[in-house]
Amino acid sequence: MTLSFFDQFMSPSYLGIPLMALALSLPWILFPTPSARWLNNRSLTLQNWFINRFTQQLLLPLNPGGHKWALILTSLMLFLITLNMLGLLPYTFTPTTQLSLNMGLAVPLWLATVIIGMRNQPTIALGHLLPEGTPTPLIPVLIIIETISLFIRPLALGVRLTANLTAGHLLIQLIATAAFVLLPLMPTVAILTAALLFLLTLLEVAVAMIQAYVFVLLLSLYLQENV
Repeated sequence: MTLSFFDQFMSPSYLGIPLMALALSLPWILFPTPSARWLNNRSLTLQNWFINRFTQQLLLPLNPGGHKWALILTSLMLFLITLNMLGLLPYTFTPTTQLSLNMGLAVPLWLATVIIGMRNQPTIALGHLLPEGTPTPLIPVLIIIETISLFIRPLALGVRLTANLTAGHLLIQLIATAAFVLLPLMPTVAILTAALLFLLTLLEVAVAMIQAYVFVLLLSLYLQENV
C-alpha cells in the first residue's frame, strides 16, 4: 500500500515508449498563438499583461547586460508554471517531480551564469569566493566553503522544486485516501477531511506557481552576481 502512493511519481510509458517528451511538449498547446493585432482576445491580453509584469519585475535588479536573458527566463517561468499546474489535474503526470528533469534545467542555466561571470569579469566573479575583510587564518577555509556553496546551487534549485511538488502531491493523495476510508465509517470526519483536502489543493496551486517563480528568481539572482 505504501509503494502505491509513489506510483504517481513514476515516469509513464505506453508500449514501452516513455511519455516524458509528450508531457513536456503538450503544455505549449494551451497557450494562445500571438497575433499581429494588439488586442485579439481577453485570453491573449491577459497573457501578455502577465508576461510584461513578470519580465519587468524580474529584470528590475539586473544590469542592462542581463536583459538579454529576458526571453529565456520568462519562457522558463511559463513552462514551469504550466507543468506544475497540469500536474494537479486527475490522471496526469507532473514531469517536475523528477529530479533528473529539474537538474537538467538547473545545471546548464547555472553553469551559463558562472561562465558569463568568468568571461566578462573574472576578478569580481572570483572575489565572491572570499568576502572582504576576512582574517588571514580563515582565508583557505572560507574559499573552500564558498566554492562548495557555489557548486551546491544547482542541486538546491533542483531539489527544492522536486521536494515541494512531491511532498504536496503525496500529502494530497494521503488525505484523499483517508477521506475515502473514513466515508463509510465516520461521515462527519470524512466531510471535514474533504474540506481540508480542498484547502490543501488551493495551497498546492499557490505552491505550483510560487516554486516556478522562486526557481527563475534564484537564477536571476545568480545572473545578477555575474553581469
